[in-house]
Amino acid sequence: MSLPAHVRLIEVGPRDGLQNEAQPISVADKVQLVDALSAAGLGYIEVGSFVSPKWVPQMAGSAEVFAQIQRKPGVTYGALAPNLRGFEDAIAAGVKEVAVFAAASEAFSQRNINCSISESLERFVPIMDAARQHGVSVRGYVSCVLGCPYEGDVAPEQVAWVARELYAMGCYEVSLGDTIGTGTAGATRKMFDVVSADVPRDKLAGHFHDTYGQAMANIYASLLEGIAVFDSSIAGLGGCPYARGASGNVATEDVLYLLNGLGIETGVDMEKLILAGQQICTVLGRPTGSRVAKARSAK
Repeated sequence: MSLPAHVRLIEVGPRDGLQNEAQPISVADKVQLVDALSAAGLGYIEVGSFVSPKWVPQMAGSAEVFAQIQRKPGVTYGALAPNLRGFEDAIAAGVKEVAVFAAASEAFSQRNINCSISESLERFVPIMDAARQHGVSVRGYVSCVLGCPYEGDVAPEQVAWVARELYAMGCYEVSLGDTIGTGTAGATRKMFDVVSADVPRDKLAGHFHDTYGQAMANIYASLLEGIAVFDSSIAGLGGCPYARGASGNVATEDVLYLLNGLGIETGVDMEKLILAGQQICTVLGRPTGSRVAKARSAK
């Protein structure tokens, strides 16, 4: 299969990247990050999450961030809304697209959200109904598609079932996530081949963590399978909570470098993207997790 001519990058740094940070991050700094990412040309930015601050304190100011960002025409500013209360809060904040998440592993679902996969899917039904009423698009996430910290390997057929359920209930796109970063290129290709029998390839996305240093290889393998949408995080923000000390989300800068080298269009400006990463890393007081940004700064 030939490589896609255009790839859409879903920037998850402001949400998935920042949500596990221990130090408080001001609304102003979050707004600056989102605006910098918009200026870099990213067409989809996951700005925040509407969940109880008891569980995710870092996302407590999501409504304020949405109120203060400079929204650019043509850019989607999304948010995670895992339950109906979260969805209602997102709508009140002017969110036009939300995301819900399920797991491909029963053990992970029980440990993470205290219910079975089937029960988690049932919880999304009222969200989907409300989304249709409000004209809001819903994106689906499936975690642990290439491995689970509790079960080990996850069968592609299990991933296909969960993805099919999310797509059937109305998710316009389903992002398949290698949550612990153990996937390999061969396993990635097989997984997408199996899942695409139930969900069209142009409705699937890849979300890879770099825990084992395989994210870029897995993204290339996904491109060979006709996948043209990838989640990534500015400066590689967001660790892997199931592998102590390990890296997490693949850096947007690094994915862009790969795509640029392949002649694939994204509409994203590398220099502005690196600047956005430098700014938020200065706030966090740590070096960037992007290999490309590090190499550029070393010149």
